Amino acid sequence: MKSRRTLPVAWLLAAFVWAAAPAPGQEVEIPEVFSETIDVRVVNVEVVVTDRQGNRVQGLKPSDFELLVDGKPTPIDYFTEIEDGLALGARNGDMAAVPSVDPNAPVGTNFLIFIDDLFSIERDRNRVLDRLRDDLGTLRPVDRVAVVAFDGKSAETLTGWTPRSMELEEALDRARERPTRGIKQLTARSLADTDRQVRADVEAVHRDASRRLSGGAGPFASEPGLRSLFSRAQHSYRQRLTNQLESSVLAAMATMRQFAGQPGRNVMLLLAGGWPRSVAIYTRAHLPDGGLPLDRRIMSEDDLYGPLVSTANLIGFSLYPVDVPGPVRNFVGDASRGLRANAAIDPAGESAGTLEREDNVHSTLHLLAHSTGGVPLVNFGRDVALASVVADTRSYYWLGFEPRRREDDRFHQIAVRLTGRADLDARTREGYVDMSRDHELDMTAKAALLFGDPPDALPLEVHFSKPVRTGLRKMSVNVEVAIPLDEIQVLPMAGEWLSVVEVRVTAMDEGGNRSEVSFEKVPITGAQEPQPGQIFYYETDLQLRRREHSYVITVHDPLTGTNLTSTGKVGPKSI
Repeated sequence: MKSRRTLPVAWLLAAFVWAAAPAPGQEVEIPEVFSETIDVRVVNVEVVVTDRQGNRVQGLKPSDFELLVDGKPTPIDYFTEIEDGLALGARNGDMAAVPSVDPNAPVGTNFLIFIDDLFSIERDRNRVLDRLRDDLGTLRPVDRVAVVAFDGKSAETLTGWTPRSMELEEALDRARERPTRGIKQLTARSLADTDRQVRADVEAVHRDASRRLSGGAGPFASEPGLRSLFSRAQHSYRQRLTNQLESSVLAAMATMRQFAGQPGRNVMLLLAGGWPRSVAIYTRAHLPDGGLPLDRRIMSEDDLYGPLVSTANLIGFSLYPVDVPGPVRNFVGDASRGLRANAAIDPAGESAGTLEREDNVHSTLHLLAHSTGGVPLVNFGRDVALASVVADTRSYYWLGFEPRRREDDRFHQIAVRLTGRADLDARTREGYVDMSRDHELDMTAKAALLFGDPPDALPLEVHFSKPVRTGLRKMSVNVEVAIPLDEIQVLPMAGEWLSVVEVRVTAMDEGGNRSEVSFEKVPITGAQEPQPGQIFYYETDLQLRRREHSYVITVHDPLTGTNLTSTGKVGPKSI
């Protein structure tokens, strides 16, 4: 017999179970055996050591390094020195070399190029792409490159990991032909600045009139209404910019997760078209005296960029952000015509607030690089981005340790000191987050919105019913998820057969707006052992806007680690 219960989550969910279905509102007691197990993971710590003149220092031994985690000395489990791309094994002593690195053999570097088309201007982006193409000759045969571009809605893999220059040239050529949305970003910012200036002018007129008219009444009585209108416009711009930045950050995170697992050093060249560190400051022409009022509706820099840094440090990527816009100047002309190579530069130089905004954008690049052990490539550094990163990743020390994991999503600070060598500096990643399995699975579901089914996931069959209109702009779509019991672990417990799976659902509309990942532990019970080929059906009602959506539905078995995934499109016209 089947029964239905409603679950209090963002999506309306209903689980169908066999004989042991709980009553509505009753909590399901999940046996401890179905709790997540904690796996062992090596945290990679790549260290660049320089003297006070900035020269690389080679020939150090494991005993020369002290690793601190949260300020406490921590044993180094693995150590390998990489000199000019070659792993040196003779200096390790009794310490094990880094796994997957063969002593006295070349160590490849995996260069993951992420192209931000949402904030970039075509002219600036293509200049950077052309310079990358020119520097492909600096790569070695053991190096690999992958190229991904993101336009605010979807990510396109232009090439997977490849060492072949011809494939990379073709991928970069295709990247040049992709449209960009940077002009729209400039237009939106210009309109926001204009609104702000109009509001300031209106308030100035009102103040002047108030000094001359008794009580300030008369034709300016509607000024509070104008203030409210301008305030709503400013908030709308800030919120839209925050959402777009969050989408870009998510795309970069999903790209790293999609391309993780390659042997060798992993780095990402992040071609950012202008990501402000603080949206609240960036959306103002000047930072007012006394700072800014707190707006809890706008994401902080930790909320916005912290997940990207955490993901990079967790899976071992160093970020090398590239300043695609380069040195900022004001251009004369109609923004709708775009910025071409012959656009005229304002001879007066930067306008008020421009340098503050450029510093805000550069600050993001420094934050991402320094937090992950990379180097920011700002201003004219964009012209030598690939060559600079290749040179920076040729010689370093590769340390590794196995932390005691609690999977509590807490941040742990990493510091590396050179024992008795105050004259030397060490550059490395700032720390790592002990990410929970739930958090990782949520991220995997979000990544599938951009890249489709994960490579290690099994297919999941789903069936949609005809959508039902539930409002002027909303619809409800019933989906039936067919979970094959052959693919999950079902155990005999207390006289019945039991399994508990985790179901996650998320969706993104054609405008790039995403839902949060809904999550529920679903008990599956039966009086008899499941027969081969038997299916368990799970029903979910998706409450969506009446738009085309990309959806992801995942089923995770915590006992075996098996993941089943379904991705696709759903909307008023697609069913």
